[in-house]
Amino acid sequence: MQELHDAPLAPLTTFRLGGPATRLVTATTDAEVIAAVREADDHGTPLLLIGGGSNLVIGDKGFDGTALHIATRGFSLDGTRLELAAGEVWTDAVARTVEAGLAGVECLAGIPGSAGATPIQNVGAYGQEVSSTITEVIAYDRRSGETVTLTNSDCAFAYRHSLFKAHPDRYVVLRVRFGLEDADGLSAPLKYAETARALGVEPGDRVPLDAARDTVLKLRAGKGMVLDPEDHDTWSAGSFFTNPILTTEEFTAFRARVHERLGRDAEPPAYPAGEGRTKTSAAWLIDKAGFTKGYGTGPARISTKHTLALTNRGEATTEDLLALAREVVAGVRDAFGITLVNEPVTVGVSLQE
Repeated sequence: MQELHDAPLAPLTTFRLGGPATRLVTATTDAEVIAAVREADDHGTPLLLIGGGSNLVIGDKGFDGTALHIATRGFSLDGTRLELAAGEVWTDAVARTVEAGLAGVECLAGIPGSAGATPIQNVGAYGQEVSSTITEVIAYDRRSGETVTLTNSDCAFAYRHSLFKAHPDRYVVLRVRFGLEDADGLSAPLKYAETARALGVEPGDRVPLDAARDTVLKLRAGKGMVLDPEDHDTWSAGSFFTNPILTTEEFTAFRARVHERLGRDAEPPAYPAGEGRTKTSAAWLIDKAGFTKGYGTGPARISTKHTLALTNRGEATTEDLLALAREVVAGVRDAFGITLVNEPVTVGVSLQE
């Protein structure tokens, strides 16, 4: 277990932002993870868990406490049952499942971060969510001091939400188990219209696994959503805001604002999100509120490829990023009456001024 003091955290995040940690511990086994967590808890030391750093916004002052970098490794495949250590690189794990001819996570290719973070956020993209394939999560329960096994239903998955996100200081994910599908080398039925169009098929069709994965990677790369050290559009946390989910009354009021601002023929994106609820597009809201691709003049700007990504152009600070995020939130609220919510976890800072 490696230990450093006054250690920079920015290199451990995809934003490449944030100040140092008082202490940085890197754990490569589950036992080391648990030991580091117990030590921090026993001494009342603030603890920050870091996986792939793709969903973190760390303040410029850094973190006064112990930052625990979870760098465990483990990929175990038994038939269609997959178990990943929390520190496994997610994109690599997806590639290996495709190579093994198993369906279920192929449309989640290219998402940066670690396997252990996927259940926390209920990671999803291009018509798939990990909640559809996760069977169990092995976690350390800081309250009981025990290692527990949580079933899919225990995890209380919802859109970009879970038990782990609801109780961020209680559970430390150690391993994630998935139930995949052997469909003779074919993907799961495609649910996302853009993916189906790119493949020249209809939603609900299956395609060769590698074709599904490769297509998603191309679509993501075109939006700056595949990590590339040379491309500042990927110096981001991916989608910075979640797609708003509105009640029937809220959507009616929103639609009226759209007509007032954009004309009677304008219709906002609308997707069913459960009984009496409708999901709309944060990217559409941002664009129609006047924040187009590449917006900004400072070191933090909206991606030139996708309005939903806020980016570090190389010399930004976290405060630069937050200033841009607040400007976008205020602009969308003024235009459409909807308050966007940040998707990344903030450490030592808040989007609220």
